[in-house]
Amino acid sequence: MTDKIIQQLEARINDLECQLAFQEQTIEDLNGALSQQQLQITKMLDQMKYVVGKVKNMDSSNLADPSEETPPPHY
Repeated sequence: MTDKIIQQLEARINDLECQLAFQEQTIEDLNGALSQQQLQITKMLDQMKYVVGKVKNMDSSNLADPSEETPPPHY
């Protein structure tokens, strides 16, 4: 092989190695973001379950029957 071909191949290999390193870093970053999002989703689901439980246990007797409500003032 000529020196020119060897240099071209080395340049291509270097480019591929750089691309691979960039892709590996991107995958690590995305994995970290995904892990954080999953933790947030889990926390929000727990909070939502808590709120749903509170709403289900609310005493509806605190609310007046619409027929017992006084009509709103008219302006």
